[in-house]
Amino acid sequence: METEFIIKAIIGLIIVLAVLIFLLFLEPSRDAKSEPKRQVATEVQKESKDESKEEASSSVNTDLFHLVNIIKNRRSNEDTLSEALELIIKHHGKVHKKLGLRPHPDFDTYIDILFTICRHPNANKDMIITFDRELERLNPEYKKEINEAIAKGLNSRGF
Repeated sequence: METEFIIKAIIGLIIVLAVLIFLLFLEPSRDAKSEPKRQVATEVQKESKDESKEEASSSVNTDLFHLVNIIKNRRSNEDTLSEALELIIKHHGKVHKKLGLRPHPDFDTYIDILFTICRHPNANKDMIITFDRELERLNPEYKKEINEAIAKGLNSRGF
Protein backbone atom coordinates (compact mmCIF):
# COMPACT_ATOMS: atom_id res chain seq x y z
CA MET A 1 0.00 0.00 0.00
CA GLU A 2 2.86 2.38 0.75
CA THR A 3 4.58 1.74 -2.56
CA GLU A 4 1.33 2.42 -4.39
CA PHE A 5 1.02 5.80 -2.63
CA ILE A 6 4.66 6.71 -3.43
CA ILE A 7 4.16 5.85 -7.12
CA LYS A 8 0.97 7.99 -7.29
CA ALA A 9 2.78 10.87 -5.57
CA ILE A 10 5.70 10.69 -8.02
CA ILE A 11 3.32 10.62 -11.02
CA GLY A 12 1.44 13.60 -9.57
CA LEU A 13 4.66 15.55 -9.12
CA ILE A 14 5.75 14.73 -12.69
CA ILE A 15 2.41 16.03 -14.01
CA VAL A 16 2.77 19.25 -11.98
CA LEU A 17 6.34 19.66 -13.23
CA ALA A 18 5.19 19.16 -16.84
CA VAL A 19 2.50 21.82 -16.44
CA LEU A 20 5.00 24.27 -14.94
CA ILE A 21 7.49 23.65 -17.76
CA PHE A 22 4.71 24.18 -20.29
CA LEU A 23 3.80 27.50 -18.63
CA LEU A 24 7.44 28.50 -18.58
CA PHE A 25 7.74 28.09 -22.35
CA LEU A 26 4.32 29.61 -22.95
CA GLU A 27 5.26 32.86 -21.16
CA PRO A 28 7.79 34.24 -23.72
CA SER A 29 5.20 34.12 -26.49
CA ARG A 30 3.01 36.45 -24.43
CA ASP A 31 5.97 38.81 -24.06
CA ALA A 32 6.41 38.92 -27.83
CA LYS A 33 2.85 40.17 -28.27
CA SER A 34 3.26 42.89 -25.64
CA GLU A 35 6.73 43.89 -26.88
CA PRO A 36 5.58 46.78 -29.13
CA LYS A 37 3.93 48.39 -26.12
CA ARG A 38 7.15 48.07 -24.17
CA GLN A 39 9.14 49.60 -27.04
CA VAL A 40 6.88 52.65 -27.06
CA ALA A 41 7.25 52.92 -23.30
CA THR A 42 11.04 52.70 -23.48
CA GLU A 43 11.14 55.36 -26.20
CA VAL A 44 9.15 57.69 -23.97
CA GLN A 45 11.50 56.92 -21.07
CA LYS A 46 14.53 57.64 -23.27
CA GLU A 47 13.06 61.00 -24.29
CA SER A 48 12.37 61.91 -20.67
CA LYS A 49 15.93 60.89 -19.72
CA ASP A 50 17.32 63.11 -22.49
CA GLU A 51 15.25 66.03 -21.20
CA SER A 52 16.40 65.41 -17.64
CA LYS A 53 20.04 65.31 -18.82
CA GLU A 54 19.57 68.70 -20.49
CA GLU A 55 18.09 70.11 -17.29
CA ALA A 56 20.92 68.59 -15.25
CA SER A 57 23.55 70.10 -17.51
CA SER A 58 22.05 73.55 -17.08
CA SER A 59 22.16 73.23 -13.28
CA VAL A 60 25.46 71.56 -12.40
CA ASN A 61 25.54 69.73 -9.08
CA THR A 62 28.54 71.05 -7.16
CA ASP A 63 28.01 68.93 -4.07
CA LEU A 64 31.33 67.41 -2.97
CA PHE A 65 29.77 63.99 -2.38
CA HIS A 66 28.32 63.97 -5.92
CA LEU A 67 31.63 65.04 -7.47
CA VAL A 68 33.54 62.37 -5.54
CA ASN A 69 31.08 59.75 -6.83
CA ILE A 70 31.77 60.91 -10.40
CA ILE A 71 35.50 60.50 -9.81
CA LYS A 72 35.07 57.06 -8.23
CA ASN A 73 32.97 55.85 -11.16
CA ARG A 74 35.31 53.75 -13.29
CA ARG A 75 33.23 54.54 -16.39
CA SER A 76 33.71 58.30 -16.17
CA ASN A 77 35.49 59.62 -19.23
CA GLU A 78 38.31 62.18 -19.31
CA ASP A 79 36.02 65.16 -19.88
CA THR A 80 33.74 64.26 -16.99
CA LEU A 81 36.71 63.67 -14.70
CA SER A 82 38.40 66.95 -15.56
CA GLU A 83 35.12 68.84 -15.14
CA ALA A 84 34.52 67.23 -11.73
CA LEU A 85 38.08 68.05 -10.63
CA GLU A 86 37.68 71.68 -11.76
CA LEU A 87 34.42 71.98 -9.83
CA ILE A 88 36.05 70.54 -6.72
CA ILE A 89 38.86 73.09 -6.94
CA LYS A 90 36.42 75.91 -7.69
CA HIS A 91 33.83 75.16 -5.00
CA HIS A 92 35.63 72.99 -2.43
CA GLY A 93 39.31 73.71 -2.97
CA LYS A 94 40.04 75.33 0.37
CA VAL A 95 40.49 72.81 3.20
CA HIS A 96 40.08 73.74 6.86
CA LYS A 97 43.25 74.64 8.74
CA LYS A 98 45.30 71.91 10.37
CA LEU A 99 44.53 70.90 13.93
CA GLY A 100 47.99 71.34 15.35
CA LEU A 101 50.19 68.89 13.47
CA ARG A 102 47.30 66.72 12.31
CA PRO A 103 45.30 67.43 9.17
CA HIS A 104 41.64 68.33 9.52
CA PRO A 105 39.35 65.26 9.26
CA ASP A 106 37.75 66.71 6.10
CA PHE A 107 41.12 66.42 4.36
CA ASP A 108 40.61 62.63 4.22
CA THR A 109 38.13 63.27 1.40
CA TYR A 110 40.81 65.07 -0.61
CA ILE A 111 43.32 62.27 0.03
CA ASP A 112 40.70 59.84 -1.27
CA ILE A 113 40.16 62.01 -4.37
CA LEU A 114 43.91 62.18 -5.04
CA PHE A 115 44.32 58.44 -4.59
CA THR A 116 41.29 57.72 -6.80
CA ILE A 117 42.34 59.93 -9.71
CA CYS A 118 45.82 58.44 -9.64
CA ARG A 119 44.30 54.97 -10.02
CA HIS A 120 41.47 55.91 -12.41
CA PRO A 121 41.87 54.29 -15.85
CA ASN A 122 40.73 57.43 -17.72
CA ALA A 123 42.81 59.95 -15.77
CA ASN A 124 45.87 61.35 -17.47
CA LYS A 125 48.99 63.02 -16.10
CA ASP A 126 47.78 66.52 -16.96
CA MET A 127 44.63 66.08 -14.86
CA ILE A 128 46.57 64.75 -11.91
CA ILE A 129 49.25 67.44 -12.08
CA THR A 130 46.73 70.27 -12.50
CA PHE A 131 44.62 69.09 -9.58
CA ASP A 132 47.74 68.57 -7.46
CA ARG A 133 49.12 72.06 -8.17
CA GLU A 134 45.80 73.82 -7.63
CA LEU A 135 45.16 71.99 -4.37
CA GLU A 136 48.68 72.84 -3.15
CA ARG A 137 48.23 76.48 -4.21
CA LEU A 138 44.98 76.78 -2.23
CA ASN A 139 46.28 74.79 0.76
CA PRO A 140 50.03 75.36 1.19
CA GLU A 141 50.06 73.91 4.71
CA TYR A 142 48.90 70.53 3.34
CA LYS A 143 51.63 70.31 0.71
CA LYS A 144 53.42 67.39 2.37
CA GLU A 145 50.20 65.36 2.78
CA ILE A 146 49.14 66.07 -0.80
CA ASN A 147 52.50 64.90 -2.15
CA GLU A 148 52.34 61.73 -0.04
CA ALA A 149 48.82 60.95 -1.29
CA ILE A 150 49.90 61.46 -4.92
CA ALA A 151 52.96 59.24 -4.40
CA LYS A 152 50.89 56.45 -2.82
CA GLY A 153 48.29 56.68 -5.58
CA LEU A 154 50.85 56.56 -8.37
CA ASN A 155 52.78 53.72 -6.72
CA SER A 156 49.60 51.70 -6.37
CA ARG A 157 48.87 51.91 -10.10
CA GLY A 158 51.16 48.98 -10.76
CA PHE A 159 52.66 49.55 -14.19
